[in-house]
Amino acid sequence: MTKKIVVTGKTIDEAVNNGLQQLGTTENRVHVNVLEQPAKGLFGLFGAKEAKVELTLLPDAIEEAVLFLEDVFRSMKLDVRIEQKQDKEVTELHLHGSELGMLIGRRGQTLDALQYLVNIVANRYSDRHLRIVLDAEQFRERRKKTLQELADRLADRVIRTRKEVVLEPMSPQERKIIHSQLQHHPKVRTFSRGDEPNRRVVIVLR
Repeated sequence: MTKKIVVTGKTIDEAVNNGLQQLGTTENRVHVNVLEQPAKGLFGLFGAKEAKVELTLLPDAIEEAVLFLEDVFRSMKLDVRIEQKQDKEVTELHLHGSELGMLIGRRGQTLDALQYLVNIVANRYSDRHLRIVLDAEQFRERRKKTLQELADRLADRVIRTRKEVVLEPMSPQERKIIHSQLQHHPKVRTFSRGDEPNRRVVIVLR
């Protein structure tokens, strides 16, 4: 529910500042609608009228994403705590709880689907593109390590058999891990083949 308040002050700026203090926020988080301009009274004393403004608190994109997740977990009757980490390029939402296996899914497919939806929700409320990474039980890091080890193992197979290896279909993020792991390999190279969602990484001799 959108929060709105009406506040007054001797000037518009004073009224806005009064409202920001009440909301506990900053000016870039509100929409200001001037309802009444201030007016001086007779002889500057009698009948003076204060400025009146309406402040509408704008939704925060990350907060809305977290609220969306909380609604999902509530409907699934899961007790999940969400920890937020922020850097310049990405917001990480880490899930903590006792029943996270079903949220991760087979090879992270459920987690990826939730991450996709969370990004849609957040970017609906943002005027710039946001990137949110959803993780649970450090699955992303564990999966990355598994894929890197797989890439090295399959590269050795390609060198040994001199035959190309075609991996199973993967998400763009997982394909990127394979490509990055082998991009400087002296004897093999990688490329992708096929269309989404069945696009696969291919490892071949250089």
